[in-house]
Amino acid sequence: MKIYTKKGDDGSTQLFGGSRVPKHHLRVECYGGIDELNAHVGLLLAEQLSEQTEHYLQHLQVLLFDIGSHLAIDPTKEKSKQYLPELEEGELTRIELLIDAMQKQLPPLQHFIMPAGSRAIAQSHVCRTVCRRTERLVSHLAELEEVHSNILPILNRLSDFFFVVARQIAAENKITEVKWEPRKS
Repeated sequence: MKIYTKKGDDGSTQLFGGSRVPKHHLRVECYGGIDELNAHVGLLLAEQLSEQTEHYLQHLQVLLFDIGSHLAIDPTKEKSKQYLPELEEGELTRIELLIDAMQKQLPPLQHFIMPAGSRAIAQSHVCRTVCRRTERLVSHLAELEEVHSNILPILNRLSDFFFVVARQIAAENKITEVKWEPRKS
């Protein structure tokens, strides 16, 4: 099987269900953002992380593929929805429990922190910001078309998760968080 089909040479792509849309279609931007986030999670996994964080990030990569498949479907094609993986509400609870468990081990946050200190910390913040951008895109799409009801809450929680992961990495590696110091005029 060849990796290229040449069908997109005209600037269009096919959604699950068969519909063709421009490659700049909002739905394509949304699942492209999920794909980009997944690649950044892969980069974060290349760093030294706790076993628990590494295990959840591996689980998260599968979840992101599942979310991407929901975003890549033509919502008007009911038949193709039967092939989609489940996006259970339990995922949201799982993320919240992970955040809560990590936060219990961290000192209280008393100032804004910069996305700095180590490559792993910065990469976790890149994941956070890509997640937030993708969340904004999906929020826009949800105003126009059907989007699975669990996607926006999961993305909202994941950006918080990546923020706490960055703090956890700093604590585990005894890296002082870089405090934001406003410029003085």
